[in-house]
Amino acid sequence: MRGRTALLLGALPLAFLAVFFVYPVASIVGMGLDGRDGGGGLGGVLQTWLAPRTLDVLWFTLWQAALSTVLTVLAALPVAFVFARFEFRGKRLLRALATVAFVLPTVVVASAFVALLGPRSPLNDVIEAVLGAGQRPIALDGSIWAILLAHVFFDFAIVLRLVGGVWAQLDPRAEEAARVLGASGWAVFREVTLPLLRPAIASAAAIVFLFTFTSFGVILLLGSAGTVTLEVEIYRATAQLLDLPLASSLALLQMSAVILLLLVSARVGERLAVAQRLRPAEDSARRPRDRRERVTVAATTGAMLLLLGGPLAILVERSFATSAGYGLDAYRALGQTGARSGLFVPPIEAIGNSLAFAVATMLLATILGLLAAAAVAYRRGSVSGGLDALLMLPLGTSAVTLGFGFIVALDEPPLDLRTSPLLIPLAHTLVAIPFVVRATVPLIRSIEPRLREAAAVLGAPPRRVWREVDAPVIARAAAIGAGFAFAVSLGEFGATLFIARPDVPTVPVAIFRLLGLPGALTFGQAMAMSTILMILTAAAVLVVERWRSGQPQVF
Repeated sequence: MRGRTALLLGALPLAFLAVFFVYPVASIVGMGLDGRDGGGGLGGVLQTWLAPRTLDVLWFTLWQAALSTVLTVLAALPVAFVFARFEFRGKRLLRALATVAFVLPTVVVASAFVALLGPRSPLNDVIEAVLGAGQRPIALDGSIWAILLAHVFFDFAIVLRLVGGVWAQLDPRAEEAARVLGASGWAVFREVTLPLLRPAIASAAAIVFLFTFTSFGVILLLGSAGTVTLEVEIYRATAQLLDLPLASSLALLQMSAVILLLLVSARVGERLAVAQRLRPAEDSARRPRDRRERVTVAATTGAMLLLLGGPLAILVERSFATSAGYGLDAYRALGQTGARSGLFVPPIEAIGNSLAFAVATMLLATILGLLAAAAVAYRRGSVSGGLDALLMLPLGTSAVTLGFGFIVALDEPPLDLRTSPLLIPLAHTLVAIPFVVRATVPLIRSIEPRLREAAAVLGAPPRRVWREVDAPVIARAAAIGAGFAFAVSLGEFGATLFIARPDVPTVPVAIFRLLGLPGALTFGQAMAMSTILMILTAAAVLVVERWRSGQPQVF
């Protein structure tokens, strides 16, 4: 495919990106730097940045992200070692569990930890049964510990995938040689393995830090007045204080911090890069040979199962719990509306809304993503790399900033969409397009050029060559990208909370509203909605994993 055709394919995705991403983000920057309408100009921005409240929020955002990153790396490294070096029964299932945990909506993860660590935790039921009535000491929701645990749960798969993938391809003979020379296990890891893993660890840690730095749903649902990140402060300034200039100044601060973090991460990655010879992962993994190795595998995988499966199991258990035992009361109540549900519409309507938005997002993101992927895959060089980088920008921008940008920018004809439900699939499409591109570009590039040449030599015209050689692979890529887009739309929370109308909530927004209401029934409804959303998301992800089995993968 000639370069001009590739650029034409990328024109529509770029236009969509310009209108619904660049323009809203530029509007935020303009509002923050504009001296009119209370913005205060550059001086006002700096004054906001240096305000004691902002410095406190920035400091908490930084140190909770740093601590979350350290804990996630420490928790995942032993599991990465076991997955890299051993073959055992259930390995593929556990890897799938980690993937599902990573892609679960943040509101589901937060709900799971509310159920696990809040006053309605089943652990409190056990303690009360043993120690007597009134003994319910577990109430960690609202504390930093709940936030840290939720972040470890959510980002565990990043370290497992990135570090474990490299670890599995390291030549184990270097470690064996060090042991033969008398080095202890810790010395072998410190002197041989760790230097080779440092680039992967640094890359994984940078991604985890970025995710936890821009954390919103987990902080909003599990945090308190003293645990506020920049994301939550932007939401508070917009939705509660109605102070758009303040919110724009904070959004500028966050964008500046994210850009700085990305630059530092890239520089550190260059310095830690090590040239090494990698081997196929199948050559390094083996069955445990003795009791010590079997115990190591069992203990490590058991701890992983407890960390990732425990909160989700309790989430499901709480959705069936009633004052009289177990039942379907919470699920039946999803059809209620009015004061008992705490919503303008029955909660069950939110499921239909989310599915409708997910289908719309899937169609729009798949079409735009395939056009963009074709432009990137068929045209090599700096232009292709630049287009690829541009398409990834929404993935590196906070969802709260994106939702806030929609409110600021899309308020005048012909783009007066603030009250339109169309805003939701548009916002979801921005977030989903990078996933579609990253899922489809490797597949398109995997097409062997000699197949096209052979078909042409046999007399097939260009259209038939494309139909017979390229189209089947692109169709498979489209299915994989569509599955990713569907799952991303189901769980998107940050931007949706800004732009969803009260009478058209999505499932994550409905869960957030239900958790903010008192009463055992509304809590049960939130747990039931979270369980339904978890099942829908997990099903979409597992279908995608099945489709792309044996194919080139990025995620």
